Amino acid sequence: MKEEEIIDEDRIIKEAFVERNWNEIQSQDSWQIFKAISEFVEGYDKLAKIGPCVSIFGSARTKPDNKYYKLADEIAAKLVTKGYGVITGGGPGIMEAGNKGAREKGGKSVGLNIKLPFEQVPNKYVDPDKSINFDYFFARKVCFMKYSQGYIVMPGGFGTLDELFEALTLIQTKKIGRFPIVMVGSSFWSGMLEWIRETMLEQEHNVNPEDMNLIQVVDTADEAIKVIDDFYGKYMLQPNF
Repeated sequence: MKEEEIIDEDRIIKEAFVERNWNEIQSQDSWQIFKAISEFVEGYDKLAKIGPCVSIFGSARTKPDNKYYKLADEIAAKLVTKGYGVITGGGPGIMEAGNKGAREKGGKSVGLNIKLPFEQVPNKYVDPDKSINFDYFFARKVCFMKYSQGYIVMPGGFGTLDELFEALTLIQTKKIGRFPIVMVGSSFWSGMLEWIRETMLEQEHNVNPEDMNLIQVVDTADEAIKVIDDFYGKYMLQPNF
């Protein structure tokens, strides 16, 4: 961790212990509520005009010469030729690959960028009128879930897992419909899925056997597109909630 990141982290922790009076707390919290509402309003307003989209999740750290970067690019390109827009987190890595594939094929390329002190920089392939900046992860995730008719999950880190399990939880609890979740890269995901199956399901019974059917694992762009196409051959597309 860089020195400036350590200093900033110390400042955030220390500020949490600074004594404030009730009026200060109330005022700050109220303005944060308005800020969050403004992010929802902007996200809803822009995304409602775009039409059917598929979200592509994955690591910001993946380099252009990586096989998963190239695969995300290919998947996005094939999605837009089928009439879907592509939504990513708007940053580098897999997100950039998704926006690149969509943009170069003339499709809709959406970026829901999150302001972070490191790693997240908006990529150049997001359509200028479809770029939205967020301060709050929760507002950003709501927009991902509301306006995506499918989720392509490429290899990634904690953020990717957060987005994956958000989608799984909402579908499992029937808060949104059973939209397709496609996990790309069987060698990457196999260990986690084995743990879910053997420990969460068979040992602890914390999920139901049918919950495993919410996920489909593929290794090629054509397989990923087929899952989305097969699902939507019989549905009209609309926002999720």
